[in-house]
Amino acid sequence: MNNYSINILTVNSNRIFERLKILSQFGVNENGGIDRCFGSESDIKARNWIKNLWEKDIGIKTIIDPISNLWGCLNENLDLPAIIIGSHHDSVLNGGRYDGALGIILATEVIQIIKEKEINLRHPLKVVSFASEEPNKFNLSTLGSRVVAGKLNKKDIKDIKDNNGIWLKDIISKLGGNINNLDLAKKSTKDVSAFIECHIEQGNKLFKKDLSVGVVTEITGIYREALQIIGESNHAGTTAMDERHDALIAASIICLKFERIIKSFKNDYVVGTIGHLVIEPSSVNIIPGNVKMILEYRTPNHELARIIYSKLMECISYVETERKVKIINKTILKQREVKMDNTVIDAMKKALYKMNEPFEEIVSMAGHDTVHMSDITKTGMLFVASVDGKSHCPEESTKNKDIIKAANTLLETILILDEELDQ
Repeated sequence: MNNYSINILTVNSNRIFERLKILSQFGVNENGGIDRCFGSESDIKARNWIKNLWEKDIGIKTIIDPISNLWGCLNENLDLPAIIIGSHHDSVLNGGRYDGALGIILATEVIQIIKEKEINLRHPLKVVSFASEEPNKFNLSTLGSRVVAGKLNKKDIKDIKDNNGIWLKDIISKLGGNINNLDLAKKSTKDVSAFIECHIEQGNKLFKKDLSVGVVTEITGIYREALQIIGESNHAGTTAMDERHDALIAASIICLKFERIIKSFKNDYVVGTIGHLVIEPSSVNIIPGNVKMILEYRTPNHELARIIYSKLMECISYVETERKVKIINKTILKQREVKMDNTVIDAMKKALYKMNEPFEEIVSMAGHDTVHMSDITKTGMLFVASVDGKSHCPEESTKNKDIIKAANTLLETILILDEELDQ
């Protein structure tokens, strides 16, 4: 039996801040942002530093699995399935220092405190930094967690290369993985008791309410439609306005109507974005004949997602007729919402009540590795407030006091789960 019920353990704040500072130097650019994309030299340097930290500073065994996830384990010989904590250390281009990285540093601190205090856990405790969580040049985000959950196999990734002809399998090999043994990276319910990820909110709901932490109840559904609008290229000067089949004008109408559709729900948990648009031939004196665009909408309500899709199809049909263009649409992502496990949620709440720390239940409007881990185990997420809701940018920030409250909450949650989980 562990002794969490006797005293509330506390983390080493100085150690946390020093490690965050060190990790943020890997890939820092001239703007103060972080360029630590999957497979980059800064990714490799960060991995080596984390691996060394786990092995030498904490004294736990580490492995790199076949998809290049980095794992550390405490008490691996215990009979029960492992409790896993972790996140990711890669970043978007010109990203922030807390996205993913904070979760890795806090998971590291939790496992170190438990080892230092010689707390006898019933479960093995593992820490993981998942590979390629962020979108990258291979167009494969949450790569590591998808493989662990059995959603991707060798045939899915063996032929993938980037625009420069670099093979994904070669990058994985460079990082210490081997796709020929990919099945060995997969885990199942019998391997894992629970997975918990601590992550910055990346929104401003907690910050606006001056709350340090939030307990995630579910992760939003994410849906993407790829559209190709086919008009007719022609001379920009000699083609009369009423004789044009301008693909860009048609695309613009879709953009505005899509925004109106999303705003009509008047719901903070319904959002839509058009972040990718390619105009062809993209010449100043030629009417655009072809436009490719990707529309994304997010909501934790599957029925609302269905309604949005239906309204979008009506919009496409209208624009085709009105603007005399052809529109081809393809659904490229249909990822339903994922609810967090009540056992893990309750453990977080118990920890927060014990610490007398106010919190709010919150929906994650960003995707995370936790989505895929939910396929194989009980999952939960603890959010930490983001200053002004800024993320994926150099201005990304989280207050020190909020970080420490999150760290202590994560520690207490692990101790509670270790007591309560029967497997």
